[in-house]
Amino acid sequence: MRFFIKWLLILSFLAALGYGGIKGRQVWLQRQIPVFRTATVTEGALTAVVNSTGEVKPVLSVSVGTFVSGPIEKLHVDFNDTVKKGQLMAEIDSRLFEAAVAEDRALLGIREAEVKRVESDLELAKLDLDRALRLRDRGEGFVSQVEVDQFRFKVESLEAQAKIAAAGVQQAEAGLSNSEANLEFTRIVSPVDGVVIDRKIEPGQTLAAQFQTPELFTVAPDLREEMHLFASVDEADIGLIREAAESEKPVQFTVDAYPDDLFVGKVVQIRLSPVVMQNVVTYPVVVSAENREQKLMPGMTASLSFQTGRRDKCLRIPNAALRFFPEVAHVRPEDKDLVLGVENDDDAMSAIEESAEEKTAFAAKRSKRYVWVWETPHLRAVPVTIGIRDSQWSELIDGDVHIDDELVVAKKK
Repeated sequence: MRFFIKWLLILSFLAALGYGGIKGRQVWLQRQIPVFRTATVTEGALTAVVNSTGEVKPVLSVSVGTFVSGPIEKLHVDFNDTVKKGQLMAEIDSRLFEAAVAEDRALLGIREAEVKRVESDLELAKLDLDRALRLRDRGEGFVSQVEVDQFRFKVESLEAQAKIAAAGVQQAEAGLSNSEANLEFTRIVSPVDGVVIDRKIEPGQTLAAQFQTPELFTVAPDLREEMHLFASVDEADIGLIREAAESEKPVQFTVDAYPDDLFVGKVVQIRLSPVVMQNVVTYPVVVSAENREQKLMPGMTASLSFQTGRRDKCLRIPNAALRFFPEVAHVRPEDKDLVLGVENDDDAMSAIEESAEEKTAFAAKRSKRYVWVWETPHLRAVPVTIGIRDSQWSELIDGDVHIDDELVVAKKK
């Protein structure tokens, strides 16, 4: 009996060792099988955008200056005031200009009186010449030829003086007009309807306009109706922006002052004036947006998203699946050449000694990609053609991929 129990214990121990070895091998084999993270192919909307930042500015800013010098006597408008065309905004001390007008008006009176004096002298000289000619016709003894010539030349001299006096009147009238214009320039009026967005003067400040026109106010017309946003777009994206502008796609943007509000505008101009800074080329793009709620103010920084493409309903592949690049050991034999010879990444194109034709050909093939599906014990490559993309998804145009399919995006460590 003891012998039987002894052998039973030995057999039980050996069986336990065998079972443990088999179980351990199974666990070891399980650990050798790779585990991948996957993402699901979905259906939904997709919007491709180009992001940029810009500055909010008025559609038009009109600088109001002064043509004459002098101290500011009165200010009639302030910041944020709404003004009409022709409205009085400020007044410069006009005493010197009023005195100049009075002086030029008096000078004009003198010139006009001089004209009358010369005209009367000329009329008298003509009468003297006429009498002398009649006396000479009656007989040579009454008036000599010398006296007749003197009368004739006096008339001609007075006629010339009359022209000079008339020119003097015109000169005095021009001087008076100039003085009256300078006097009018002491009244600073608004050239347009708009809002005062800047005032650069204070009462009592003296203006000197001899060398350059001092800027007094800045008036923005239509500030409460429309604003412009000036964005800088990289040269690599300007082609997409041009196509979006031609198809009148909207531009969405936000400002820090109202982070919960989404504003919408449209591209009104792509300026052909490149800006080069540290070898980076950008182009100014002007976006128009309504401002009826008056939330947009000059100088605000806007974060813009130019819509370059949109699909309301399409199959969407996760971008992480397009970026995934497997190890050769995990790929089925039929697809190993893809891993060894082709990179499945956006940075696949090498810039070393490539011709323009090669670069163009590669760019045309960038929509042809591969995604990977886990079919135990290997990964299988699925060729796909992609379209527009956003930050998370890419549009599936063609490929053996369906909704709810699980695509490999990474290997778990």
